[in-house]
Amino acid sequence: MAYDATVRDSWSARIGRAEALAAHGGTAASLLHFYAITLRSQARIFDALARRRPSGALDRDVAVVRDAARPLFDEIARRGPEPLVLAARELTAATDDALDETLLSYWRLPCGRSFFPKAILQPYGEWLGQAGVTPTDRDRPRVDHRCPRCGGLPQLSILDEGAAALESGGRQLQCANCLNRWPFRRVLCAHCGEQNEARLGYFRSEECAHLRIDSCDTCRRYLKTIDLGRLGLAVPIVDEVAGVALDVWATEQGYEKIELNLVGL
Repeated sequence: MAYDATVRDSWSARIGRAEALAAHGGTAASLLHFYAITLRSQARIFDALARRRPSGALDRDVAVVRDAARPLFDEIARRGPEPLVLAARELTAATDDALDETLLSYWRLPCGRSFFPKAILQPYGEWLGQAGVTPTDRDRPRVDHRCPRCGGLPQLSILDEGAAALESGGRQLQCANCLNRWPFRRVLCAHCGEQNEARLGYFRSEECAHLRIDSCDTCRRYLKTIDLGRLGLAVPIVDEVAGVALDVWATEQGYEKIELNLVGL
């Protein structure tokens, strides 16, 4: 059964999918439980932001974003893993100016391992997108493998046969920063642009048949692909986290992920 994309990608659908997958147990259960907690906080940030219209420049929006984000620190301090608990307490005590600079620095130069700025600015990026506002303060390289909205790196790849009319043949990339999606050719490395099929590899796990690794032997990078044709119930940004076994396999083979997900894999 295929779900409407808007419904599938709502914050409530993401939370529900993470909780359902966590309840199934397995190696990713604890990660998914934490991710569900994070998604709830992100949804609250988005709801707080969505009451107004963004300017398109974070330095003008940052006070609103920072105030919406403060409850996230309390939630992670109460229920997060120990390293993040300590960081959350420090951020709770931080001045407004210090928090603003943290967010602005990440927005200018994202880092896949910066949990709190990424967790806060994903809802901000989605707020921009839903408002139809293009960020004016981001470097947006005009290349196919970078997000056309914010210039961010891809978090994952999506195959959706329902979108087969696209030039990409039904493949899309999803941005790690603003969660935007854009069409991308099927047989093409999402990092270096390699298109020689002999240099591109694919690996599936029997445990998660709708997930696969897309790797490139030219740049030694990879990302995970979620195949909605195999599982229409999947919520790509959540199911990507559930495929931790694939990340382990890729790392053991010497590949580096194009962009780490929010739980650091």
